[in-house]
Amino acid sequence: MTLRSAESLESAEGSRARWGHPEAAAPVAEESCEAAQLAAAMEELRRAGWYWGNMTVAEAKERLQDAPEGTFLVRDSSHSEYLLTISVKTSAGPTNLRIEYQDGKFRLDSITCVRSRLKQFNSVVHLIEYYVLMCKDRTETPSNGTVHLYLNKPLYTSAPSLQHRCRITINKCTNQIWELPLPTRLKEYLKEYQYQELKLQRWQYL
Repeated sequence: MTLRSAESLESAEGSRARWGHPEAAAPVAEESCEAAQLAAAMEELRRAGWYWGNMTVAEAKERLQDAPEGTFLVRDSSHSEYLLTISVKTSAGPTNLRIEYQDGKFRLDSITCVRSRLKQFNSVVHLIEYYVLMCKDRTETPSNGTVHLYLNKPLYTSAPSLQHRCRITINKCTNQIWELPLPTRLKEYLKEYQYQELKLQRWQYL
């Protein structure tokens, strides 16, 4: 997977225009749109507070080694074909699950026969919240030899601000943000991160 920067896209678009190839403008516009969507998704992930950026496997393991089971973080993937990885503490120790990004969508990496059936998302935060909500009521006990990932508590890069905590609490209570008797600027702030605090989650590691 190769992502082109906005600067390179603008340069390519200008070159095509100079050489009289207007038919090439549409693909460039689509790539520019996808780049903007990716930038927005990454900014939202940074606001979540548990994105650690450029972190090695060893560093993630060290951070999670003494954490309770279910503690997790999101970091840049060390694999060139992936953007991000979830590192999580399991009963067997810290482990990792890659997040695949393709055609403007995020989904969990898995074996080939399962991958096409996995739900795709515009947002990494939405991806994780979806699996949290989907699996929160499951109580089955893992069978021998099966490792489950429990996403219970995000490992924050720093303590979340009081504003962010309040935003999460309000979004827990209502999804009718625009109906609240609040100033428009405050409503816009609440809508920037319209997710709940992450609860217990598990899925079978493939």
